[in-house]
Amino acid sequence: MKISPCEYIAWNVLPIIRKSIAECMISNYGLKQKETAEKLGLTPAAVSQYLSGKRGRIDNIDKDTLKEINITAERVIQQGEEVVVAETCRLCKIFLSKNLFNLKKD
Repeated sequence: MKISPCEYIAWNVLPIIRKSIAECMISNYGLKQKETAEKLGLTPAAVSQYLSGKRGRIDNIDKDTLKEINITAERVIQQGEEVVVAETCRLCKIFLSKNLFNLKKD
């Protein structure tokens, strides 16, 4: 059975976006895992799995996309959990427009 694009995004794209934001918040802004989890509306265990590579693996993020991830991390740090959904959607559109997930366009 073929999965829908939304299902693919939920299982594969969202973890990559969350991992990317979490890594940026911790490495670039010095937040702790617990603080990062709170800002993103995730559990500390989920953030731990993103950081350990158990969830959200991707190797082909370019410099411009990394810049956008950094913008999102900064917005989430400044504005809190209320911007997470809008920023996740913004990043998802960027990732999809660059076809980082090798999705076939039907």
